[in-house]
Order: sequence, then C-alpha cells, then structure tokens
Amino acid sequence: MTYTLITGATGYLGREFAVQCLGRGEKLYLTGRSADRLVALKSRLEERSAGSDIKIFACDLSDEKQRAALFSDAGGLTFSRLINVAGADIQKPFADYDEHKLTFQVRANLEGALSMCLFCLAHRAPDFKIINVSSVCGEYAMPYFAVYSATKGALTSFSLAIAKEYRGKGVTVTAVLPGAIHTRPDVEEYIRTQGIWGKIAAKTPQYVAAKALRASDKGRKKAVIGGANKALYYILKCVPHGVKTALIAKKWSKTTKDAF
Repeated sequence: MTYTLITGATGYLGREFAVQCLGRGEKLYLTGRSADRLVALKSRLEERSAGSDIKIFACDLSDEKQRAALFSDAGGLTFSRLINVAGADIQKPFADYDEHKLTFQVRANLEGALSMCLFCLAHRAPDFKIINVSSVCGEYAMPYFAVYSATKGALTSFSLAIAKEYRGKGVTVTAVLPGAIHTRPDVEEYIRTQGIWGKIAAKTPQYVAAKALRASDKGRKKAVIGGANKALYYILKCVPHGVKTALIAKKWSKTTKDAF
C-alpha cells in the first residue's frame, strides 16, 4: 500500500492535485498549516470518492519541529509520489522584509520542500515520482520579487540535480514551472493589472495540476506550464541580463503581495 503525499494541500493548487490524484485511484496523505481546513478538505474528497484512503496531518513546513512530528506520523508508510506545493509568494521590496518573514519564506519555499524530498526518498516505493512546484519566476533575477525568485530558482536547480543522482533507481523528479495561477483575490488583482498578458498567461489550478501530472508521467525533468509562458521563457533567454532585470523591476515594483 503506497501513498501520494501532497504539501500545501489546502491551497488552491494543492486541492486540485488532491482531486486529480484521487481520481487516479491514489491513496492520499495531505498536509497543510490549518488542521480545520485539512479536515474540511478530507470530508469533501470523501464525498467525491466513498471509501477512499485519505490521511491528513497539519504541519507548517517552515518549522523543523513540526516537520519532525509529521515524519513520525508518516514514518510507517511507503510513498509512490510526492507533490511539493507548499510555499509563500510574498512580493515586496527586500528592504520591507523583517527577519521572521524572510526566514519563513525561505524555509517554506525551499527548506521544507528539500526536507520532504529527503524523507519520502527514504520511504519510497520502487517506482517513485516527485513533482516540485517551482515557478518561471525562478528563471530570472527579479527585483521586488527577489526572495521568491531566488528560492524557486534553487528548487528547480535542486530538482534537476537529484534527478541525475537518482537516474536508473526508479525515481522520477519533475520541476514544474507555472506562471501566475488563478487563486487568491490578491493574486487575481495582480493578474488583472497585467492586462492582456495576464489573461493569456495565467492558468487555472486545474490546468496546472493536469499538465504537471502529465509531465511527471512522461518522466520530464522540467516543465514550463502554458504556451505563453514557454514563449516568454525562450524569448528572455536572448535578452541581455541588464535589460531583462530593468524590465522586470519596472513591472514588479508596481504591486505587492503578502498574504502570509
């Protein structure tokens, strides 16, 4: 008996991964920061699929002690899939951070994901898949989104590195790079301010989850989600760094996000 472990399961994208994995007949181990939201999610999923095997455990992945408690709870299980969704998309000038918010974002976006990979790899099934939800933002140096882009760039790099380390060992690692996703009201407002580009490039959680699972099934190491995002990804490879950074700074200095 093997499980799919999904972090950030109560968020918009995490919930959609849970729905789609449940539809594939997978047994679920779901984690998120809110115990109440996990209970509600489990109830909704069980209504969709009576008799499904769903385990939940509340955990703030930025907290090492809470991760240790999760590992103790899940230590007797075997995992066939890990989907790292949990993270914090805080967007603001670096000078506006305090130490607490800085360490929280770095730990939630990077340390927590790496820690979950280490744990699940030690408790993996013979055929094991990892999906690390990174971002196209991790491909660029992004003024006013510096911490987020740095952590996502590191997560992508890590994913590609361990994909090589575990090659031929029954492990598939896929870094998924979406752009904006239709989720919270503040994110929707950000998408609206992007005008026509926001309408073209932003995708629904359903779309992103489906594309991510398909990329993982195909054994892809890196998947940029959405045609517009792919086009921009390749175009910006040809743009000089200074020009690219200046354009990003001009665009991203106009908005902030801090829902955490």
